[in-house]
Amino acid sequence: MSSPSVISRPTTLYGGQAGRRITVRDIAAAKERGEKWPMVTAYDAMTARVFDEAGIPVLLVGDSAAMVVYGYDSTLPVSVDDLMPLTAAVVRGSSRAMVVADLPFGSYQSSPQQALETAARFMKEAGAHAVKLEGGRRVLPQVEALVSAGIPVMAHLGLTPQSVNALGGYRVQGRGQAGDELMADAKDLEYAGAFSVVLECVPTELAERVTSSLSIPTIGIGAGPGTDAQVLVWQDLMGLTARPAKFVKKYFDLAQEMDRAVRAFADEVSTGAFPAAEHSYR
Repeated sequence: MSSPSVISRPTTLYGGQAGRRITVRDIAAAKERGEKWPMVTAYDAMTARVFDEAGIPVLLVGDSAAMVVYGYDSTLPVSVDDLMPLTAAVVRGSSRAMVVADLPFGSYQSSPQQALETAARFMKEAGAHAVKLEGGRRVLPQVEALVSAGIPVMAHLGLTPQSVNALGGYRVQGRGQAGDELMADAKDLEYAGAFSVVLECVPTELAERVTSSLSIPTIGIGAGPGTDAQVLVWQDLMGLTARPAKFVKKYFDLAQEMDRAVRAFADEVSTGAFPAAEHSYR
């Protein structure tokens, strides 16, 4: 009788060899060895392929699609049906990255049963490998229900965009006594079974304290350099966003390059230079 095969683990999360999908065990192992890793958003197959081949270990199909894909001014209007085909496209376009689907506003808050039904759709119909939801102790029953059903959960604390109206706008969270409450939320989410937690727009010192006190990884966005991982919306880091937040670093001016390219195309069409002979059939 042959011995059971051993599932190999990537040496590193970022830039490791393809061959199988990143799992929650890989992410936990990265925390243990102190590896920092990147996460970016993705909303279609072509960009997912680029990011996957670049070695990005986790792709988030964020409800930020409401703004960067659908043109809304907040994340609130986007629906499960809006995000489902985007998630499926990212799964099809990647082969190594873990694909995490955001549960949009109104799709999980009312009850654990609602959360389970929504998350199950993302897993079964779109092929997501994990889901993300916002909130602390108020969503612990939802987290516990999902984890009990075998669905990996990424939590999200600090500035939770789905609660922007209750928070009074896009403001730094966790200062003063609110920092102790966020810490308690983070520990409760870990205990409930979340495999990671996003910390958005919180003071650097608080993010460092949360990171050092949890055994699960923290993923920062506007939370300073002390978290285990960092996430950005890909349109932000590529320079497509007109007025990015303070925490965004622009790594490329894609807007300028796209403008240059489309103007060159338009000029050549208007002058008859395109298509030339080499772009035509005989």
